[in-house]
Amino acid sequence: MSPNILKTNCNVFNTWKPMWVVLLEDGIEFYKKKSDNSPKGMIPLKGSTLTSPCQDFGKRMFVFKITTTKQQDHFFQAAFLEERDAWVRDMKKAIKCIEGGQKFARKSTRRSIRLPETIDLGALYLSMKDTEKGIKELNLEKDKKIFNHCFTGNCVIDWLVSNQSVRNRQEGLMIASSLLNEGYLQPAGDMSKSAVDGTAENPFLDNPDAFYYFPDSGFFCEENSSDDDVILKEEFRGVIIKQGCLLKQGHRRKNWKVRKFILREDPAYLHYYDPAGAEDPLGAIHLRGCVVTSVESNSNGRKSEEENLFEIITADEVHYFLQAATPKERTEWIKAIQMASRTGK
Repeated sequence: MSPNILKTNCNVFNTWKPMWVVLLEDGIEFYKKKSDNSPKGMIPLKGSTLTSPCQDFGKRMFVFKITTTKQQDHFFQAAFLEERDAWVRDMKKAIKCIEGGQKFARKSTRRSIRLPETIDLGALYLSMKDTEKGIKELNLEKDKKIFNHCFTGNCVIDWLVSNQSVRNRQEGLMIASSLLNEGYLQPAGDMSKSAVDGTAENPFLDNPDAFYYFPDSGFFCEENSSDDDVILKEEFRGVIIKQGCLLKQGHRRKNWKVRKFILREDPAYLHYYDPAGAEDPLGAIHLRGCVVTSVESNSNGRKSEEENLFEIITADEVHYFLQAATPKERTEWIKAIQMASRTGK
């Protein structure tokens, strides 16, 4: 795993900086940027403990903590919940492998399970997601929870066999484990997550009670709840297609504040948050049927002194004025919002 996430060291300045982080067999290396040849530092995992979620920073979301044997704390913040859980899951597995004298093989799936060189996992993943011939995503209920947009482990093996991608179920289990290790499939529910956290040769379960989902499917899990709760959560079901910070103009005072925006499609919503890290959004813009354009003048018709402005006009004729940092960023946001407004419900 090698995403760009935030890291802080509380023993120094308590400041957060984006780092390129790489999970190794026995530790974590972090780089100032992806292209750097040498890391800024390394955190050994042997004997370390993980805390997730970490509540040491009340206003920051998706934080986890690594505490080394020397009682040094290292804090990381992921971009979203699934990313944090994936990091924690893989690090726990790496620590367990170290304790058991085994080799953590997150980055060497093909060698560790003898995956044939002729297998193209990326192409297989696309076939599995085909809306007509692929695996059907369902809403499944277990232990008073509803798992949306997921499927069972035995359905995956059934599909691989019937699609003639494998010769038998044992071979299908090997391929499914590869897809899981490489991030093409994600575990949902206690049973499938426990298998992934363990050190078994096959972390994937050929079982009707083991649930899995595609990482970009819009999966979410909810307790049995009222119809009002389901409607409220509907706007968060969409797949995240873009996120970042923009300036937003207030509707009443017309003042500008930095907000973190998360763009989702199907359904198409643009949620905005306090960039300090509040869990709940400050507001949401329903994008279905909206109009978004660049703005060269302010609401009074005068030439604006501010650059990179754009405007969203919703189907209910509510106007939102936003400002990007650069012309390129403005163009990217406009294109992404236009796409979501056309395809998302």
